[in-house]
Amino acid sequence: MVTSSNMIEIRGLSVRFAGHEVLKSVNLDVRRNEVLGIIGPAQSGKTTLLKVVNRTIDDTPDVSVTGSVHVDGADIWKLKDLPALRRKIGMVAPLPVGLPLSIFDNVAFAPRMAGLRDRHEIEARVERCLRKAALWEEVKDRLDSLGTRLSGGQQQRLTIARALSHDPEILCLDEFSIAIDPVTTMRIEDVLKEMRSQITIILVTNLVQQARRLADRTAFLLNGELVEVGSTEEIFSETPADQRTFQYVRGIFG
Repeated sequence: MVTSSNMIEIRGLSVRFAGHEVLKSVNLDVRRNEVLGIIGPAQSGKTTLLKVVNRTIDDTPDVSVTGSVHVDGADIWKLKDLPALRRKIGMVAPLPVGLPLSIFDNVAFAPRMAGLRDRHEIEARVERCLRKAALWEEVKDRLDSLGTRLSGGQQQRLTIARALSHDPEILCLDEFSIAIDPVTTMRIEDVLKEMRSQITIILVTNLVQQARRLADRTAFLLNGELVEVGSTEEIFSETPADQRTFQYVRGIFG
């Protein structure tokens, strides 16, 4: 059972795709209201870990998953209400994927699907989420415009606003800055710093310095193995627990 200090507990998690082991007996805790950075080379299992947590892994063919995952005390494999789990966990993909709707309707979509009908409450939520994503001032006069007409950086911030629209308790960001410019990246990082006291954030990134700037703790995955997890200061020190961590964060490989 999840302890009061942990939002997520993962024990013995292994994932195979068509016989290939992508995650290997991973044990990992995510504490409440922390930013957990997950770093590692491509194909190390970072995205797969996120897909397990909100059970979008269920949609993957030829996958085998073993091990236990508890989110806020609940065994995710025993949950019958998957939409409720996914409302609890906001997901932001590497590339911004805007719905072919107005800016307003992009953010209002999930609350409406969850049954929210009060127009004033929807409007307030849209504004609140766009402000949290540092986008409101840029779009407040054109909320009826198509979201897909925004710039790439604006679309990524719109994606974050949409992920926040159902008031998630956990926000998972999977390489959110891969397709946006450094200035926009820093703006989003500032947003995440402001949110860290209100929400649990899992930050998957190939940019080790991004994890160093944002994460309270950092986990290092390599070839599906959790090499180590610790305070970000420890992971980026001269003496992490594993020599492979030292080599990776200094760019010796990866």
